[in-house]
Amino acid sequence: MKSVLALLVGILFSATLPAQDWPARPLRIIVPFAPGGVADNSARVVAEPLAARLGQSVVVENRPGASGNIGTQAVAEAPPDGYTLLLGFDGTMVINPHVFARIPFDTLTDFAPVTKLGDATLILVAHPSVPAKNLRELVELARSKPLAYGSSGTGGTPHLAGELLKQQTGAQLEHVPYKGGGQAMVDVVGGQIPLVFTAIATAQQYVRSGRLVALGVPSAKRSPALPDVPTFQESGFPGFDVTSWVGIFAPAKTPRPIIERLYKELAFVLGTPFVKERYRVLGIEPVGNTPREFFEQVREDLARWGKVVKAANIKVE
Repeated sequence: MKSVLALLVGILFSATLPAQDWPARPLRIIVPFAPGGVADNSARVVAEPLAARLGQSVVVENRPGASGNIGTQAVAEAPPDGYTLLLGFDGTMVINPHVFARIPFDTLTDFAPVTKLGDATLILVAHPSVPAKNLRELVELARSKPLAYGSSGTGGTPHLAGELLKQQTGAQLEHVPYKGGGQAMVDVVGGQIPLVFTAIATAQQYVRSGRLVALGVPSAKRSPALPDVPTFQESGFPGFDVTSWVGIFAPAKTPRPIIERLYKELAFVLGTPFVKERYRVLGIEPVGNTPREFFEQVREDLARWGKVVKAANIKVE
């Protein structure tokens, strides 16, 4: 009996030891997209100050492919020891499960949410040739004739923001998917397409220069990056609230003390003037909510976007 008790104590002690000693080596944040985008930059902004707080380097590693599924799967299958983290993006975590026939991870069971880093504001912009200078005029125009809108790709948050506007207003909006937001912006600035839903950081220079017309932001409040642009709700579409979030996830079964330490350090980092300013430039509003709060949003967003995807019959082959 004593030997069994000693064995159990030893097992319990060994299970808590990694959390007590953590971190004892560098961490890595896997970004499941190519370098240079808003998601990638949101991870790089917090990596250095997080490393200073933890006393270990934090390396950002890009693993793009399959709309974010490849890098996300890599973290789902990583050891739950707190050394491999995921830069989670709402498109991958709560939309991909609905638009792909098969997906190599389960958002709710394969990951432990740590904290939402922030909300990236989207914006609907138009080429100046479009005879609508605000959202109300655009909806009326699109009710009378079809209008194309571009986005960074099928199944992303910008795409679904357009689908939601279509479903709620009866506007005839036809989606044109691109392989990234950059090419979509090139085409709308050049007049090849009339509209684009995109991240505000991508469009703000063209709005300020007058090369594009800002019709509205679909978030609940205005963006500090373009404070003169009204929200969809202010434009007469109550309840319309769409942002694109980024957050940190760990593999499921990562020890709770490690999750809590990561959350507290990241919440501190997100409150620093350096990170606030860098995120402002990216069009991101810092958040830093608790793991439980983040989990609840992920669960709610999975259900919400599932309904939109089903109604629009969106599929990615």
